[in-house]
Amino acid sequence: MTTRYLTGITTSGTPHLGNYVGAIRPAIEASRRGEGDAFFFLADYHALVKCDDPVRVARSRLEIAATWLACGLDPERVTFYRQSDIPEIPELTWMLTCVTAKGLLNRAHAYKAAVDQNTAKGDDPDAAITAGLYMYPVLMAADILAFNGTHVPVGRDQVQHLEMARDVGQRFNHIYGTAWRAAGGQGEPFVLPEVVIEERVATLPGLDGRKMSKSYDNTVPLFEGGAKATRDAIMKIVTDSREPGEPKDPDSSSLFPIHRAFAGDAESRAFRAGLESGMGWGDAKKKLCDRIEQDIAAMRERYDTLMAHPDDIEDALREGAKKARAVATPRLEIMRRTVGLGPLTAAGAKTGRAKKIDKRARIVSFRDNEGFRFRLLGADGEELLLSRAFADPKAAGQASRAFSGDGAADALKPIDASRFVFLQNGETLATSAEFAELIARDAAIERTRAALVSLREATD
Repeated sequence: MTTRYLTGITTSGTPHLGNYVGAIRPAIEASRRGEGDAFFFLADYHALVKCDDPVRVARSRLEIAATWLACGLDPERVTFYRQSDIPEIPELTWMLTCVTAKGLLNRAHAYKAAVDQNTAKGDDPDAAITAGLYMYPVLMAADILAFNGTHVPVGRDQVQHLEMARDVGQRFNHIYGTAWRAAGGQGEPFVLPEVVIEERVATLPGLDGRKMSKSYDNTVPLFEGGAKATRDAIMKIVTDSREPGEPKDPDSSSLFPIHRAFAGDAESRAFRAGLESGMGWGDAKKKLCDRIEQDIAAMRERYDTLMAHPDDIEDALREGAKKARAVATPRLEIMRRTVGLGPLTAAGAKTGRAKKIDKRARIVSFRDNEGFRFRLLGADGEELLLSRAFADPKAAGQASRAFSGDGAADALKPIDASRFVFLQNGETLATSAEFAELIARDAAIERTRAALVSLREATD
């Protein structure tokens, strides 16, 4: 099974240090290790739950996209896209909604916190709580399950949402697993994702000691506003009243965990020792600013260049959406048949008056210099498989029937990172085109399986 890292950031504000150390940095590092493929997205549908200011959402999408790229994300190596560019995500959200227990959503931390706040004020428990907030975990599950993300880097506060995504995926697998395989899917509909947390820096404290969050307005900007904005924010971090020369408790201050998120072990020990030996808060904040600047100064320059050329960012996102949909579209085609929403011809109702469906997968025979061959074409005309050459047309015709036979969808096997084959009695009958990326090959396998299933249905 392919390891697939997947993560996103909600586009409702300016990226801050907490976003960088808790999600962006570990996700990019994972993508560089070459252990699998990686999906990174702008969670702009999620932004609508938190923000009803369209100007802020639009600006945030630009800032966050530029931040990913400035921090070293390589769109040639990963799939980088906007959530709103993938229509399969909201479609899958509804399918998952219909198998998600209301009791599960009642236990979501964000919803419970909003209810508790209303109750404490004496208001109706659901006052001002939108269905978007309530359904947030299902949309997050669809973000992950649409692509079978196997590893999801998140802050510790998001672990519950990952557990809920697993619960929802497992429930769907239980209800529809058999139907999924009958529709041409392989294994279970969904791989259950694993949480990835960088223990030391999964969640950074903000200016007031609470979790650094746009919701609390206590963040340290990463790039926006330049070095001055970062320094000014750090200087506002709340500290106690101990004077220079008095020992400080590093574990009760926001300064130490933020410093530790950027420094190595030796530097962190030295910073801790300095606080414990009486370093003044002002000096500690200056040292923290200098340490952060070592890491982000060059990235900030790249960020400024990208912000000045938004068309370049747009091009990268559009290409990423194409790659993402190459995975999601064939999966959702099978998913529709799984839940009973496939073509009417697949329901087994045949009448003498049934109209011919023109657009479907088909087999096309031809002759070239090597002999007689046949191709499997998708409904859109894409060549999915090309057979080996045969000496006479009758033999080619007989061999082509394997594409519509029982178990045809199971006869597809990858042979390397760029190609796959159709096996008949252990021998290669047909071969795919060559693909530049593993993700494109896997997406083509899913499209081919769907085409083979449609051929089988047409002959039943």
